[in-house]
Amino acid sequence: MKRFTAEYLNDLSLQAQSNPRLRQHRNIHQDYNEPCQRLFNAIEPASYIHPHRHAADPRDELLIAVRGLMDLVTFDDSGAVKGVLRIGSEKYGTDIAVGAEVPANTWHTVIALVPGCLLLEVKAGPFDPNQPKELAPWAPEKNSVLAEQFLQQLISL
Repeated sequence: MKRFTAEYLNDLSLQAQSNPRLRQHRNIHQDYNEPCQRLFNAIEPASYIHPHRHAADPRDELLIAVRGLMDLVTFDDSGAVKGVLRIGSEKYGTDIAVGAEVPANTWHTVIALVPGCLLLEVKAGPFDPNQPKELAPWAPEKNSVLAEQFLQQLISL
């Protein structure tokens, strides 16, 4: 049995804080051939996750907030915002969703609103690293001033 302790999660958050991308994931599954892909993703505020979808390998994606407060933003094909769902742990109130299932082929991103955010991500496997997620062509490239501005616009929604 695998145990995921506070120490385990704290360590992952510390890794995210020291990572230039301000996020760090850790796989729970043993390999990419498993029928269920599971991972923790630690995300800090100001981390830009390029809006993307899983089109080459279309499968729904389950996102559960383990810690923190985040916005799950979905977009249409032109980049217009379709919806913003606030997700978070129970400490942020009963009116906030704990997570969501993102349908396959849906453009989306996640924004950390407080330090120490942790997501549990679950997706059907196997995972083929040669069919990566499709980055939204209408969204700015990472590590750019435009990406910082885009992220700030999304946070203000």
